[in-house]
Parts: sequence; C-alpha cells; structure tokens
Amino acid sequence: MEKLKLIKELLENKKAEDIVILDVSDLTNLADYFIIASANSPTHARALADYLEEELKKRGYTPDHVEGKEHGEWILLDLIDTIVHIFTPETREYYGLEWIWSDAQRVEP
Repeated sequence: MEKLKLIKELLENKKAEDIVILDVSDLTNLADYFIIASANSPTHARALADYLEEELKKRGYTPDHVEGKEHGEWILLDLIDTIVHIFTPETREYYGLEWIWSDAQRVEP
C-alpha cells in the first residue's frame, strides 16, 4: 500500500486527474494493481511519466519497462506488481480500462 500511496501522491503533485487504483490480483497474473490517471495532453502525460519514473527511482522503485512515451496518448509504466496507465482523456475513454476491469475492487491507499 505504501507504493500505491506514493504513486498517487506523485501523480497528484503534477496535476494528474481522475486517479483510480484497481486491485486486479484476483483477475490476472499481469499485476496486482492498475493505477489509471488522466493527463490533459500528450505533453502533460509525458511529463507525468518522466516525473514518476525519476521520483520512483530515487525511492528504489525502477520500472521494468515503459511504453508509449513517444506518442503520449497512453503511457504505461510497468513496476511488475503495479502497472501505471497515464492517458489523455479521449484515449482513456476509448480503451475503457475501468470498464474492462470492472470486476476489480477500487482501492484507496
């Protein structure tokens, strides 16, 4: 829970919106948690991802891999047990991860 709280706070520090944390541990072996957040533009999404990556590394959490930075519409940071999804609002609505994973429990760290 400490890592989830940290990620949420870091995203809030850089003005991410509509942050949702889903416990997907009983539904998939991809990760235990998905964190979904919105950025107001691709540039904002890239800035959020860069900031998150930098701050997490300072605290000993290094992403296994990062995808989507070149376009900035959907950026994924894979922290093995936690996957952070940063979307522009239109892309978030289009892919509907919250709907796809609607059986997952929402978490408030």
